[in-house]
Amino acid sequence: MAENKHIRLWNNCLQVIKDNIPDTTFKTWFAPIVPIKFEDNKLTIQVPSHFFYEYIEEQFVDLLREAIHKEIGDRVKLMYTVLVDKTNDGKMTVEPTNGNNYSKGLIKNDNKAPSQLRQSVPQDLDPHLNPNYSFDNFIEGYSNKLSRTAGETIACDPSSTTFNPLFIYGPSGVGKTHLINAIGRRIKRDHPEKRVLYVSAHLFQVQYTDSVRNNVTNDFLNFYQTIDILIMDDVQEFAGATKTQNTFFHIFNHLHQNGKRLIMTSDRPPIMLAGMEDRLLTRFKWGLVAELEKPNVELRKEILRKKIEHDGLVFPEEVINYIAENVDDSVRDLEGIVLQFIARSTILNKEIDLDLAEYIVNKAVRHENKPITIESIVEKVCAHYDIDISAIHQKTRRSNIVKLRQIAMFLAKKYTNTSTTKIGLQIGNKNHATVLHSDKIIKGLIEVDKKFRAEVEEIEKTIRKNR
Repeated sequence: MAENKHIRLWNNCLQVIKDNIPDTTFKTWFAPIVPIKFEDNKLTIQVPSHFFYEYIEEQFVDLLREAIHKEIGDRVKLMYTVLVDKTNDGKMTVEPTNGNNYSKGLIKNDNKAPSQLRQSVPQDLDPHLNPNYSFDNFIEGYSNKLSRTAGETIACDPSSTTFNPLFIYGPSGVGKTHLINAIGRRIKRDHPEKRVLYVSAHLFQVQYTDSVRNNVTNDFLNFYQTIDILIMDDVQEFAGATKTQNTFFHIFNHLHQNGKRLIMTSDRPPIMLAGMEDRLLTRFKWGLVAELEKPNVELRKEILRKKIEHDGLVFPEEVINYIAENVDDSVRDLEGIVLQFIARSTILNKEIDLDLAEYIVNKAVRHENKPITIESIVEKVCAHYDIDISAIHQKTRRSNIVKLRQIAMFLAKKYTNTSTTKIGLQIGNKNHATVLHSDKIIKGLIEVDKKFRAEVEEIEKTIRKNR
């Protein structure tokens, strides 16, 4: 029958496609497609999501072209109908990502799709937010004011496009996880209808791997595309995981294009995220990139006072000052010190005084050798030459930057047990051969140039001093 012509033509195309790809791939990416109509030399097919459309265009456009040309003709254009959720009234327009010959116009979604493929209204889900983290117990100071203000702005109006995405970075223990959980909890409190989800990058990667292994990738993707506020912790964990990055890229695009909110944390800024695809890094910088710095001494004192008050203790002011001045790495360290005071004062019946403070701090902090890291080496090299850290990671052949990069690679190879491959990735996103070449160059310069040798030795002193 004429009305079934589009089904017959599409089934013929499917036979060609099926003969050229693995069965699991066919079931995942082509079995869910529904032919809608064939009119005016245009074949319209329906796909279940925007990600689905992007992936088909990116991975299978040549195979589609060959199948359609063979079974229908080389003048046929392919049109897509992409299902979206009801909050968008079923309408959104996108352009073909590969500029293929099927359609030079816009691809329209409409809500006249067969009912069996319509997305049902998503059920509520556990946001996996930590109930102990809130804005009330996130102590504000100069080092975190920008990030906190941005977070509160988002929490007040999560549907706004301001600061989307919000990318918060800083070293371990400065409160990144606390802040993003506080944002999520405030949104969930004031906007209970929003689907909020907190997930670590590591767990996301595990979930994705499991979905591939169990052949349920579509379910995985469709789930994440229903989220209103996606909070992703420690995105640096995606480094080197190309397939996970590719999947997150499409989820990011889908959510962002549909006005959903993305909040992410990392231990370093986007420009220093080695092993990450450029197109993903670009998106990380679309909104606001805000640093959470180590708390200064005044903020550390305030954090201690709040923690002590919460635990029902009384500390002499001189003890608070001593701890704040000598424990400067992270909020987590400060909280750990307070716990040790609780143990010694209650279990061992010790008086909380300056002597006890000196004893605990010396045990916990001063006698602990900090490992030398690639990040700390890069920091010391850049500080010595008064160059911004971001410069060393930029794609440039300027001789002064190349020299700094070579020094950092030489010192990283000397002072860490890190492989040359990883050193290269973390310093300018270079390969292991560049690290070996840099090591050879710097060793040669040290042997023949006394002034240069003195500079390197001075940097080494600062590296060893701050262990």
